[in-house]
Formats: sequence, structure tokens, C-alpha cells
Amino acid sequence: MNFFNDDSNKKPTEGNPVTVSAETEGVPQKPKPATSSLSFFDASQSTTQTLAPEILAELANDVIDVINRDFLPDVLQRPNEKDRAQVNERISVLVGQNLRKKALNPGGTNEREIVEELSRRILGLGFLDLLLPPARTDISEISVYSSGLVQIMKKGEIRWSTVNMRPSPQEIERVLDRILGQQNKSLNETNPSIDAKLARTKNNPGGARVKAIHKAIAPPNINHVIEIRLYEEKPVLPEWILEQKEMSRDMMDTIKEAVSKGKRILVTGETRTGKTTLLSAMCNFLPEGWRILKIEDPEEIWINRETVQTIEARPQQLGTEVKPYTLADGVDDALRLSPDYLVIGEVRGGKAGQALFRALMTGHSGACTFHADNPADAVERFANILESDSHVTPEAAYKMFAFAIDVIVQISFRHEKRIVTEIVEVSKKLNEKKEVCFNPIWKYDENSPAYDLRWINLFTTEK
Repeated sequence: MNFFNDDSNKKPTEGNPVTVSAETEGVPQKPKPATSSLSFFDASQSTTQTLAPEILAELANDVIDVINRDFLPDVLQRPNEKDRAQVNERISVLVGQNLRKKALNPGGTNEREIVEELSRRILGLGFLDLLLPPARTDISEISVYSSGLVQIMKKGEIRWSTVNMRPSPQEIERVLDRILGQQNKSLNETNPSIDAKLARTKNNPGGARVKAIHKAIAPPNINHVIEIRLYEEKPVLPEWILEQKEMSRDMMDTIKEAVSKGKRILVTGETRTGKTTLLSAMCNFLPEGWRILKIEDPEEIWINRETVQTIEARPQQLGTEVKPYTLADGVDDALRLSPDYLVIGEVRGGKAGQALFRALMTGHSGACTFHADNPADAVERFANILESDSHVTPEAAYKMFAFAIDVIVQISFRHEKRIVTEIVEVSKKLNEKKEVCFNPIWKYDENSPAYDLRWINLFTTEK
């Protein structure tokens, strides 16, 4: 069914942590050797229970001290496959020697567990390695509370689950040092909030976004707070969205039509509703051969095309002369790269919103995500950020919105599920009250039960 006229918006032609003190903030310091803190073997997180904790602690100290002497800091901080194999072999030998020296025999299985835990402690991310790929591939988010509680969000779910581990403050700090040190960043009281990422690797091909909050501003002030949002390790296919029953196949056909015709689409929703995931799936409908420019902060969307160029925003690097590179900068630069379609990560500020609207109002096709509870709320939020950040009047913001956006896809929570609740077309004319108007296409039937989800086609007024 043709919901969209072709002529309204044609495709354009055109090893070890690097620590930073408050006094030397932002300036990388000399790498420190791996600490021999024994928090790694806390009984609450260790699967190795045969030996007493104090014996495991002494063994860990001995092995870590030798490893730090035998291998260069750079090898332990950024090991390649050969380095990792050599270090693991050395750990295995040292564990065996220490057990025999102390006349201990925990058994083959437990000895292997000791070696694996020490390997995570020395080469990896400690307790996080038990939750990250390849150990776990069913998790979308990891949250470490200031109290030490660890929770996970499984893929396809909307509620948190508590896991049976309680990393110590020292272990949490060590893990954060390793993550941030590789990016020349530091978490301290002067800089108590840090955004970082886990790079895509062979074992974790999707990578992740990391948010860290210093314990000084996170009562009860015991541990730093860590939030990790894992990215998909492969492109999100429309079939997966349909399998999750987030929308009907007819609705997906409507979105396919809009994307393939180069409509300018805004995906809106609340926190954790899956806006970026849905946008990723929608990108599969972009015509082959189109030049796609993707601007994100940080990079999340995986489009399985060769003709995709990503531009990633970055913050100001404290203590250096490196300037920030914003989403607005990325949009402006992308326009000079002759894109057929722009894909923009979530717009949060007025300058990014204004840059996006400028691009879309000049005839460029594109899509982005935005935090809003419904289409009308999206208009008001856009107007508010444009007014506060860029001093754009509400009426001017409404006009910009109407000219820049063709379609809004709203995703929300219903029945403990993520569901597309509305698809609307944006009218190009404001009403007599100078407000943005919508032409509804699809709407979720709020009376439908969880076992029989239904949507109403308001374009034809048929279910």
C-alpha cells in the first residue's frame, strides 16, 4: 500500500591501567604493574571454593608478582594472541608450582578455574569477563551499583536480574582503570563522570558503551558506579523485530516503503525502549548503492553495507588542546561528503538538533532517534532544546520540525514488552494554533491482550 507520495522528498542526487591524579588530570601517567590485591578471589564471586580464601590470596599474590616481573607492562595492557597465550601458559605453570610447593591438591577442575580467574585478573576485565562475550552472549546491559550489587538486562527483556557476584571496591577500580587507561581517561573527584567504550574485538565483536560515576557522588560511596550497554554483534534484521512482536508485518512494510523512498524518519521512545535497535533494523531497507553517512556518539548502529561511512563524536579531552567534536560538527561535515542518506544517533542537544534540521530541510534524506513519550511530546522537547541551546523561538521550532520530519515511529512499553505504538506522518502545515499536526497511519490497540497484540491501520481504518 502506498502511504507516501513520491514527490514530497525524492532521493538527493548529490595491560595495565594508566592512572591520572587530580593534579595531573588528563595527562597519562606511567603504567602501573598489575596490583596483587586479592579482591579478585572474593568468595562471593569465585567458583573456586575448595581452597581457603587466605590460601588463594597468597597464591594470587605470588603468581601476579612473578607475571609483573616476567612481562612488560605494554604486553599485559594490550596483549595480542601470541602474548595472551604466553602469559596464560606462564600463569598455568606458576599455579601448578605454587600448589605443589604448598602441598595442595585442589583437583584438576579447580586448578583450571584458578588459572582462568587469574588470567581474567591479569589480562582481562576480571568479573566483567564472566558477563561479556564470549562467556555470555545473552546480555544487553550490565549495571554495577555503588553498593557492589551487580545486575544484568538480558536481550529482549525489560527488567533487571541480579547476578551472584560481589566484586570488591579494589576489583571495580582495577577494572575501570583498565578500561579507561586504554583511552587515556581517568575517573576521579575532579572528573567524576566519564563516558568510554569497549572496543570491538574478536571475542566481543559488538563492543559496548561505558558510563562510570565516581563513588564520591554515588552514596553509599563504597564503589564506583558502572553502566555498560552492549551493542549487537551483528546487524539487526527486520525479522528479529517481527519475532519479538514489536510490530506487525504490515507495519514493517509501511516502514520499508518510507525508508526506501528516502523519507525523513524520527524514531522516538522512552529510555531502553529499543530506539537504536529499531533504527538499525530499518536501515536494512535502504536501497543498495546508496551512500550512507552515519553520525553517532558513540557508534552503535551496525549497517551491513560497504557504502557506509561513520563519523563519531568525541568529548573535550581534559588537560589537552584536543577540541571536542560534536554531533553537530559531524552533521555539517557529512553534508560535504555527498550523502544519499544520513543516519544520526540520538539527538540530545539543540545545536545537534538544529544541524540535523538544517540538513533535512535542504532535501537530504535521513533518520535519527529522540527521547520522547509520543509524537506530540517529541515536538515539544525539540522546541525546548532548540530554544534553550540555540535560542530558536517555539513557533520557528515547530516550523522547522514540520519541514524536516516526514514520519515518526513511536516505540513504548506495553505488557512488559517493547511495542511500536504509533506510526504517523507529519503534516507540512501548522494548524491555526501554529502547532504541528499528524496524520496517523498505524496505532496500537490498547485493548488488545498480551497474547493477541493488535494494531489499527488508520490509513484505511481497517484492522
